This record gives sequence, structure tokens and C-alpha cells, in this order.
Amino acid sequence: MERSNGRPDEQADARTGAAAGRPPTIRGVAERAGVSKSLVSLVLQGSPRVSDTKRQAVLHAIEELGYRPNAAARSLVARRTHTVGVLLNDMRNPWFVEVLDGLNSLLQAHGLRMLMADGRLDRRAGQDFARTFQELRVDGLVVVGTLPDTDGLAEVAARLPTVIAGNHEPRLPHADLVANDDERGARLATEHLIGLGHRRIAHIAGQGLVGELRRRGFEAAMHAHGLAESAVVTSGDGTEEGGYRAAVRLLTPPSAPARTGARPPAAQRPTAVFAFNDISGVGALSAAQELGLRIPADLSLVGYDNTYLARIRHLWLNSVNNASHEVGRRAARCLLDRMERPDTPAGQQLVAPELEIRGSTAAPRPDCP
Repeated sequence: MERSNGRPDEQADARTGAAAGRPPTIRGVAERAGVSKSLVSLVLQGSPRVSDTKRQAVLHAIEELGYRPNAAARSLVARRTHTVGVLLNDMRNPWFVEVLDGLNSLLQAHGLRMLMADGRLDRRAGQDFARTFQELRVDGLVVVGTLPDTDGLAEVAARLPTVIAGNHEPRLPHADLVANDDERGARLATEHLIGLGHRRIAHIAGQGLVGELRRRGFEAAMHAHGLAESAVVTSGDGTEEGGYRAAVRLLTPPSAPARTGARPPAAQRPTAVFAFNDISGVGALSAAQELGLRIPADLSLVGYDNTYLARIRHLWLNSVNNASHEVGRRAARCLLDRMERPDTPAGQQLVAPELEIRGSTAAPRPDCP
């Protein structure tokens, strides 16, 4: 007595991997096209050693079965994953989004995809994420911004093509740096305010080496114009809340508590504020408005980064354009070059900033000498 093992089409489906719930396999493609599995692999790799007839047969079988190559398996064979790890300081900062746009525009054109992580999540995240990217066998790593912990980065950069974007540290033997000329940008902002006639100018400072460079540029410009005695610096943390609190300290007389709508005496407060970035500038703007100060009639304000926040119409904030998209694009170019030549000495590129004039600065009032 004969027993049937199923209909012929079911048996064929089992061989090709096209049965319900099972994805088609490379073996199934080979059987459907009447070729070997190795020849299917050559077609998938774009090898010129395959005749047009057999190539078309394989492509037709792939289309017919709906076969999708296993990216992980191909990566093991090629020893590349066609992915790039991107470790950011803080995904909430809009400046990083524009850097990513520039970064992705070039990486994608070269067939590379980005895997992203936020180094702000905990104290050791920068180190842990960098090592995680290495374990995922990414082809390269881009570190964007200031990380809370860079101890593990040197170890990873010694094994993996690495580029640091938007920051000036750490300096590693084979990791390229692409950043804005932050000291020059701060001087542009400060000299703009001085050129309008401001003498009592305050700076809401940021953190890390970028914050130090922008502060240095501010103080250098004030000193060059004989205004070092009237320069005021107060600390911030680069957030909107930090900018708000710093502005309240700057704009409220020491002898009087801050009260909403109570305008500080003009002779005791700065007539202009240069903020570390646009986010802290927005916080400073909120503080000024709560204190009854109009921008720019009573207080001039300049931010940094030229993010979309500065371009919002009811804010219309003057800001230093640090070419975030260009920083990202150059970082991608450096990474592609380093992937080809991993042993070349580290290089540094500084992108020239420009000041974008909008509607948040004006000459000081006549009663504010």
C-alpha cells in the first residue's frame, strides 16, 4: 500500500522554503532557477563571472519566491556589516539632528546605514555604547558632541575607524576631529554686540571644551575692545532651564528678588546677552520677558548653533551658524577615508562659523550707557 507524503506542489514548497510561515531560502532560489547555491551567491554579490542567462534565471526566481538575502549571513562572509555606529551626547539637542542629516546624506550614498545611541542615558553609557557598537561589528564609529565618559573610547578607536564630530576632544592617535571653530564664532557674536554700542555684555557659558572655547572667544573680544572690566560670565548647562536660571541671575539686581513683570534697573543689568547655544538662549528670552524686558528694545540676545529654534518666527533669534550639516558631511567623508586607510595619522578640521542676523539685537537704549 502506497502512502502519499503530500501534493507535488507542497513538496516543492518544502524544498524552496516557500511553505506558509517559512521564508524562502537561497537553496530554494537555486532549485527554482536550476543552478547551484554558490552561483546564487555570486549573483547576489554582483559578480561579473555569471552569464546573463543564468543571472536572469536567478533574479526571476528571487522575484517569484520573494527571497530576501540574510544581511547577517552576508556580513559574516564579507566581514562587513555596512553599518556605522553613531553615539550622540544628547538626542534632545536639535543641533545634533542637523549634524545627523549631513552625516547620513553621504553615508547613505555609499550604502551605509546608521545605528544610533544616546550617551546621556547614564554615567558610563558613552563607554558601554562604544563597546556595544564594536560587538555589533559596525564598520565605523562617529561620536557626536561631548560624552560624559570617554575612557573606553580610546580602546574602541584603536580597533575601529572612528571620527569625533562637533567636539575638540579627546585627541586620539587615529581618530579624526571635525568641529566648528567655536572660539571664532563666539568672537563674531560678541563683536556684533559691541559694534551695536553695547558695553555691559554677559555670557551664559556652557560646559566642556566647547563651552570653554566659546567663553574664551567672548572674553578675548571684550578684552580687545577695552571692555574686560564690564564682561560678565555666568554658568549654564546648555539647557533651556539652565539658560532661564542664568538669565534671571544676570538680569535681577542682587538686592531684589526676581518678580515677574518687575523690570530691573537699567544701570544695574547687562544690555546684551550672548548665550552658549540656542536652547539656553530661548531660556534667557523667557526670563527676560517674565521680567518685563523686551527683545531687542531692552535687551539684545544672541544664541549659537543656528538651529531651527532660532528660525522660529516669534523667536527670530540672532545666532552663530556653526554649519552643523557641513560638520556632519565632513565627518562622514573622514570616516569613509579612514575605513579605507585606517592607519593614517589623525586629522582635525575646523568649519568656519558665520553670524546669522535676525531680529533679537539692536543698539542699547539711550538711558543704558
